[in-house]
Amino acid sequence: MPVWVLATGNRVTNGSVNSSRDVVIVGGAAMGASVAFHLKRELGFAGSVLVIEKDPTYARASTSLSASGIRLQFSTPDNIRLSEFGVRFLKSMRERFGPEADPAFHERGYLLTAGPDGFGILVSNTAIQRQAGADTELLTTAALAERFPWLNCVGLSGATHGTSREGWFDPAALLGMLKREAQGAGAEFRTGEVIGLEASASAITAVRLADGTRVACGTMVNAAGPSAGAVAAMAGIALPVEPRKRTVFVVHCRQAPPGMPLIGDISGVWIRPEGQFHICGWTPPDSDDPTAAAHDFTPDDEQFESVVWPALAERIPAFTATKVVRAWAGHYDYNTFDQNGVIGPHPELTNFYFINGFSGHGIQQAPGAGCVIAEMIALGQSRCLDVGALGYARIPANAPLVEVNVI
Repeated sequence: MPVWVLATGNRVTNGSVNSSRDVVIVGGAAMGASVAFHLKRELGFAGSVLVIEKDPTYARASTSLSASGIRLQFSTPDNIRLSEFGVRFLKSMRERFGPEADPAFHERGYLLTAGPDGFGILVSNTAIQRQAGADTELLTTAALAERFPWLNCVGLSGATHGTSREGWFDPAALLGMLKREAQGAGAEFRTGEVIGLEASASAITAVRLADGTRVACGTMVNAAGPSAGAVAAMAGIALPVEPRKRTVFVVHCRQAPPGMPLIGDISGVWIRPEGQFHICGWTPPDSDDPTAAAHDFTPDDEQFESVVWPALAERIPAFTATKVVRAWAGHYDYNTFDQNGVIGPHPELTNFYFINGFSGHGIQQAPGAGCVIAEMIALGQSRCLDVGALGYARIPANAPLVEVNVI
């Protein structure tokens, strides 16, 4: 573990400004803003909170480029609890924070399909979800064909359907509210890029910014999204989180079935309504999913022709006649270890907190994950949720938490 000797006084030897904050949060999109919101707005944390975000426009943030779905159909209770917290949070926003905080939550459900050998997994997942309070229904092929007659069920053994508390929402509305309320309660948001961390043998002591600023800290939260692995490496910490590019296609289909839920096909292709259009994409297998370059936000247009469109046309014949309106690309903060979030403190650098690696389900879990981290910092433990299985310790122990439902 690297150890630095810190300069003292108002300025350090390179001339950079030396300041101090009780909590420094690296990354100001949904995760970082949620931590700040829960610390200052919800818990009334008396200490100083600084959020450092390199792009205040959030133009390339995973939050802004998300497909913004939310579901309870996970196979691990910790993930179900996190997303259920998110649903309750979204549904309370207008009442708590005013009409301008409307997240435009469309409660239309998820329909997740299974191939010939997958029905047993559906049965197991449904039992776990129902025990956790989710309204998941298990559909055989016959029931699936009756409920959704526009769906081609060839090659399917069945599906699960979330009948409530699943759908999609406006991620910008969530982020805007979190940031606004956090700032109103005293959190400071600053534009900057963290390029280094200083540490003693047992704690992170300061962060260094590209403009030469040095900020000493009592606690540091890594909320750096796809860059979280690189930020952790600045302190000599191995965190298996890296950017993975995902392309989202906006398509128009004149004959699209009305009232569609979000559909996750066995091909890895997904689709959901978006106003008068639909958005869709593909979750590739690991063998076809390289690490994305930090600057690469170019949509993979060929992916639609070769993978997405053929799968859509087969599963929903109405989409045989489909036109791409536009496309965008964003980055998952992909946890290569087990595709689950990492939440909580480092076992040795105990003032270094992780809120990373959600691998595509981060926006829906940001309210709950932010609450967990804020309570750990302010209260010494999480009281809002039990997500102990998502702690960092599983990584060095080589004990992955297997989540079956990764989209």
